[in-house]
Amino acid sequence: MLPRFLWALALTSLATLSVATAQRGREAAVVDVQLLAFNDFHGNLEPPSGTNGRIGPTDAGGIEYLATHLARLKATNPNTIVVSAGDNIGASPLVSGMFHDEPTVEALGAAGLQVSTVGNHEFDEGWWELYRMQKGGCHPVDGCQDGTPFEGARFVFLSANVLLDPRRVDPPWLARSGWTSPDNRPAPLFPPYVVKEIGGVKLGFIGLTLEAAPQIIAPAGVKGLTFAPEASTANTIARTLRSQGVRAIVVLIHQGGQQNSGDYDGCSALTGPIVSIVGQMSDDIGVVVSGHSHQSYNCMVGTKLVTSAESYGRLITDIDLRIDRRTDRIVSKSAHNVLVTRDVDKNAGETALVDRYRPAAAKIGNRVVGSVTTSIIREPNEVGESALGDVVADGMLDATRDPAHGGAVVALMNLGGLRADLAGTAVPGARDLGPVTYADVFNVMPFGNVLIVKTLSGDALVRLLEQQFTAQTDRYRLLQVSDGFTYSFDPARPNGQRVNRASVTISGRTIAPTDRYRVAMPDFLWSGGDGLTVATEGIDPVAADPDID
Repeated sequence: MLPRFLWALALTSLATLSVATAQRGREAAVVDVQLLAFNDFHGNLEPPSGTNGRIGPTDAGGIEYLATHLARLKATNPNTIVVSAGDNIGASPLVSGMFHDEPTVEALGAAGLQVSTVGNHEFDEGWWELYRMQKGGCHPVDGCQDGTPFEGARFVFLSANVLLDPRRVDPPWLARSGWTSPDNRPAPLFPPYVVKEIGGVKLGFIGLTLEAAPQIIAPAGVKGLTFAPEASTANTIARTLRSQGVRAIVVLIHQGGQQNSGDYDGCSALTGPIVSIVGQMSDDIGVVVSGHSHQSYNCMVGTKLVTSAESYGRLITDIDLRIDRRTDRIVSKSAHNVLVTRDVDKNAGETALVDRYRPAAAKIGNRVVGSVTTSIIREPNEVGESALGDVVADGMLDATRDPAHGGAVVALMNLGGLRADLAGTAVPGARDLGPVTYADVFNVMPFGNVLIVKTLSGDALVRLLEQQFTAQTDRYRLLQVSDGFTYSFDPARPNGQRVNRASVTISGRTIAPTDRYRVAMPDFLWSGGDGLTVATEGIDPVAADPDID
């Protein structure tokens, strides 16, 4: 028989062991999962320049650096999933855009992207071209320009609320795309969701595109598509996931907001469409990764963590989730935005990938086409007018003023069609910025729109101006105007009454409702883009050059 003090020691040791075992059991029951998120990359493989290439005073972005930062963050947690909230492609600089964004799809796959929702700019070349981005294959016109096969995306596109109706699509286009519907009825263009199992737990990801996407996409690019409401679609899919035993649900949505803290990792007074949409989402959804607004924030909206990582690959949102292995529910969540600084080693694989495309892009892009004495900035002032917008509109008017080229008296440009500041190329020792290359200009206007002159009545012109406010109300949606065209507006007045009709003048003369005016705009706007449906009333078209020319 053991002495009494040895029995006491044994019992104490057993109790300690029991507590330690229970503690380890509780820890083992919780899995730490890391989501690394970004949005609105827009094909910025090379480090973007000007204000697009900075967060505050810090130079940021570039795929070679983005991949390095992603790899370092992934190394901190084996349970990591890389996701995106869309607009990875479209409105891209020359080194990606001239190859139909195949380089970006390849580069993001190599960087580890696994799941992405679809943004509005993914449709810039049409839904069929986006479908090719997923499944692979050479471009139907240009082929595989770099001489290697295009294998398609390594990551999966999601589009829960984007439905394609094959009955509304021309059969040859449908056959060429390879998209099929089992019963020839409307179906999601891409899968509505995907379930990832990691660390012994399941995560469901739902992909959504802003419902208003057709207002800001050329109509031809979304022919046959319908965009369903975001929140109700998310709730329906969440119920489906819950029925499959998935309790940790993340929404990737290409819609966003803005906050006013001035801190890229903060949140103060979040506003914008994302707030209302998230407020309508069910409690089954725990995290919402957002985009579209090119803003940065990490916020709580009710019980949901809502994040955004600015744009152009300058930030990564590091989202840390703790998931109960027994219930598969998220028990805690937090996020912070990480700067993609350029003081780290470049990812060698990404460098080799981009180097494969650089020579062909440089052959065209390095040609000098002009010069600037200072950067011409895209950022609009408080009433929506920007220096770059004015310069572009003036150039459009100059190109179409001659009767042989359309006889325009006014030119209008959408600010969303201008993607970067016109910064020029710095010359060592020179006082001014100096030469502007074709690549610089392409980065400003990458869409390949055609400049067209049409006739609008004075009444239609005023109604067109009014539609700027009814379709999109923020200052980034206001039309840029050419020299000699002036008007005043009051944003506090009701829709349809904000423009002071008596103030609308061309070369100092007030326009008359029944008079006819020749107007130059990109074909995107003439087709009703940005929700400006009044533009479709234009008649007597004369096509000029591509807008970049």
